Amino acid sequence: MEPKTMKAIGVAEYGSVDNFESRDVARPGYPAGMDVLVQVKACSVNPIDTKVRKGTYDDAPDYYKFAPKGFHIIGFDGAGTVLEVGPQCTSFKPGDDVFYVSSTTRQGSTAEYLLVDERHCAPKPKSLDFVEAASMGLTFGTAYQSLVDRLEIKQNENVGILIINGGGGVGSAAVQIARKVLRLPIVIATASRPETIESCRKMGATHVINHREDLEAQIRALNVDVPIRYVYVVARTEQYIHALGKICAPFGKVCSIVQAKFDLYGTDFMSKSLTFSWDWLGSSAYHRTNLENYHRIFGTLARLVDERKLVPNLNRRLKLTLAGLKEAHRLIESGTTVGKLALGVDEPGEGAPFA
Repeated sequence: MEPKTMKAIGVAEYGSVDNFESRDVARPGYPAGMDVLVQVKACSVNPIDTKVRKGTYDDAPDYYKFAPKGFHIIGFDGAGTVLEVGPQCTSFKPGDDVFYVSSTTRQGSTAEYLLVDERHCAPKPKSLDFVEAASMGLTFGTAYQSLVDRLEIKQNENVGILIINGGGGVGSAAVQIARKVLRLPIVIATASRPETIESCRKMGATHVINHREDLEAQIRALNVDVPIRYVYVVARTEQYIHALGKICAPFGKVCSIVQAKFDLYGTDFMSKSLTFSWDWLGSSAYHRTNLENYHRIFGTLARLVDERKLVPNLNRRLKLTLAGLKEAHRLIESGTTVGKLALGVDEPGEGAPFA
């Protein structure tokens, strides 16, 4: 007989990293509809996780109205093995290895088992282990959706893109997609530390500039021979908005994934007929629309990884334990990480998984 409980790490009260605890909780039941039951092998930690844990997450203004109540298991991207499938599933069968980004309003990946809509999943890239695959979902999914769906960049356009904060998880994924998949001739990334500058160049940036200095002057000094048609902001947007209006070519597009407050009045956005858009990977799941987008995006990413056109930006591996998860959140909140960090049940270290 299968056990009725499972180990999970979560918070009963939002707040500091020390609020995390490991508990025995009810194991999910048999999947209904298009859900699949996944045995979790690895998960990743992102800035969204730390904000949810602190009770400050606000990409959706009413998020905590719909978030799990009581003991909240936090963590949205992961990888594992399908154990059971719901009656309406058509894409997976028991035994399939998958990677996914679950809905922000459902229980998350820091548990032995997880129910997730099959449309949020894709086959795990064959060339990656579980920890590498878990590190990709949210960052590469966000970057791909932003560049392809929001900015609508076409392959081989003879234009350039500026990516602000190219050394982080989403930024480094965006650099790869822009250069190696969309094949833009000019990919300018910003970074300010030696390690992030090196990471940007390794990911494929043709130029790296410092976001702590005058962006417009630095780009002018590069003297590139194509217009900067696109800008992707993976940082607080208000501090750059006036410069971006000057940098971006007429009829260009700017996209940001970070909440901000700013006024476009008096900028070049109107005179150049620029387009500004937000992008949140969670929009489709939160508003229950176009869920097939996830399956399309993650499936495309898996193929590109196995074709060696994209590589994970995993920089740190930890064991998926209570101590490991606390360390991961502290590292993310330090603001000094490069690339991604992920946790796996089979990583070396003390303690049993999820305990």
